[in-house]
Amino acid sequence: MSKVTNLNQFRKSKAKTARKTQADENAVKFGRTKAQKDLEKACQEKSTRDLDGKETE
Repeated sequence: MSKVTNLNQFRKSKAKTARKTQADENAVKFGRTKAQKDLEKACQEKSTRDLDGKETE
């Protein structure tokens, strides 16, 4: 006799796998490392300081 399959559990597990796959793709496509975020923040702060310094001159 074959094993009974709960179709609701099958549907949910399939949807969960699809969401996980999409999340992984988005992480690769849009994600940045902490080092990249820190570098961007430092560059932004430097440009702000440079602009503030030029306003006083």
